[in-house]
Amino acid sequence: MFPYDWLLAAQARIAPHIRITPLKHDHQRNLWLKWENQQITGSFKLRGALNKVLWLEEWERQAGLVTASAGNHGQGLAYAAKLSGAPVKVFASDHAVPRKIEAMRALGADVELVPGGYELAEATAIRYAAEHGQTYVSAYNDAGVIAGQGTVALEILAENPETANMTWYVPVSGGGLLSGVGLALKQANPSARLVGVQAAASAFMHSLLTRDTQEDVPDLPSLADGLTGPVEAGSITIPLVRQVADEIVLIEEDFIAKAVAFAWKNYGQTIEGSGAVALAAALDGSNGPGAVVILSGGNIQPEIHAEILQKMEAVL
Repeated sequence: MFPYDWLLAAQARIAPHIRITPLKHDHQRNLWLKWENQQITGSFKLRGALNKVLWLEEWERQAGLVTASAGNHGQGLAYAAKLSGAPVKVFASDHAVPRKIEAMRALGADVELVPGGYELAEATAIRYAAEHGQTYVSAYNDAGVIAGQGTVALEILAENPETANMTWYVPVSGGGLLSGVGLALKQANPSARLVGVQAAASAFMHSLLTRDTQEDVPDLPSLADGLTGPVEAGSITIPLVRQVADEIVLIEEDFIAKAVAFAWKNYGQTIEGSGAVALAAALDGSNGPGAVVILSGGNIQPEIHAEILQKMEAVL
């Protein structure tokens, strides 16, 4: 069992270095919206990366930090490495969003692009860290990272305890955020409903939960670029997600785009596709006494955002 105390320790550890992001209520739709796009580095990923780095021994940090990232985790790790004076190397797919690559480099990361998708970048990073005696920091398959991500839920529950009785919508890929949020939420209310939301174009965690395998799952391009790619074999998030999630739903690309445009038109917020999937699911669902939506990030390529807004103008 993952100790709940680890989440509380993570909250205390990272509190001096992060923002408590806004929790806003959409009265018309009875949605509680957690805007992690306003976090430092533009994503919740800073929480887990920072907790892990501060948790490490000094010699582990100075050996050099290594990770694989679609962009947001890499930015979080680079920020944490800069804070602690550690070197960091990030392996990213050569298909990664240019804005995210530039942001990782601006924070001091040595970014190496790997031809192919996230899976190859992850395998390359793990191998590189082992061969060079450096410290690999997974974007999700790590207790320290998961504990850090769970602080999102601790903030929500502290600000509005009634949210423990609502349905929560949380983006999912490797399952770090969903695991951490679920551990916090189920501590507050074991019968709370937790829904993971994933892009249909890359439904690996959904397949693991429904078919117990990732074989034959397509990994197609998606607006939710941060949610694509398979889950590392044996990841601790697999049993954790099974333990805490009530369901994982899949969202098609048009609905992701619509949610990106909806967030801008109705809330004045810029969110990326990975952060939009949870909103898409909540807008499509029946939310009863209310729902919590975690908008996990806002690091979208500006021209892609403008294109989505133009395309969806007639729809919204």
